[in-house]
Amino acid sequence: MLHQPVKDLPQKLDGIKGPRISHSLREILTPLELAKLSIFWWRLPTRHRGFGKPVILLPGFGAGEQSMIVIREYLRFLGYKPFDWGLGRNGGEVEDMLENFSEILAARHDEVGEPVALVGWSLGGVVAREAARDNPDAVSQVVTLGTPLIGGPQYTAPGPFLYSRAEREEIEAKVSDRYAVPLDLPVTSIYSKKDGIVAWQASVDHWSPDVENIEVDTTHFGFGFSEQVLTLIAEILGGHRRRS
Repeated sequence: MLHQPVKDLPQKLDGIKGPRISHSLREILTPLELAKLSIFWWRLPTRHRGFGKPVILLPGFGAGEQSMIVIREYLRFLGYKPFDWGLGRNGGEVEDMLENFSEILAARHDEVGEPVALVGWSLGGVVAREAARDNPDAVSQVVTLGTPLIGGPQYTAPGPFLYSRAEREEIEAKVSDRYAVPLDLPVTSIYSKKDGIVAWQASVDHWSPDVENIEVDTTHFGFGFSEQVLTLIAEILGGHRRRS
């Protein structure tokens, strides 16, 4: 497949280093999302049926496949065929994970006989997008939740503790270079201005040809339990949402 280069590649987010401390402290409110879901689960839409459509779920940094259990079981209830990504805990080594996941994605694509939707949380969304970029024929669409679309760890709360400034800038340059090949399929970025881990500005995609950015009201760790997010995932995967 021939790709047209992206005219304006991602630039640095001037003045944005990562979420404010006050936003990061809000993450302690995450259990409220799970509590609200346990009370209002009955409000989740059931009309958006999946009809066996395959979906692979990719967890965030430091998290394992069980972190996606609420999303997975909801999609299963709707009639989708959800799969774990097959790499266990997300250890943060994006290049290694991308290589390994691309092989898993190709095998899953061959197994189900149709393109697979990818739903990635945080760093899992990075792997999902880049796997789709490298294997567009194997992916139907990508949905990311609180994912740093540019900058790698540069605009995240833990970034300065995990990488030196030089390392962060090197990763940021590599991420920007990847955009030379556009994502030629539907992509959706769900982000929150209350995100205490990833600066929300880094989760807004200005460059992909077929993208929708959707703001929600949740913490970073609440993306997997938010009634609002679960509803959006059902609408997006089912094609019941008119893309803006």
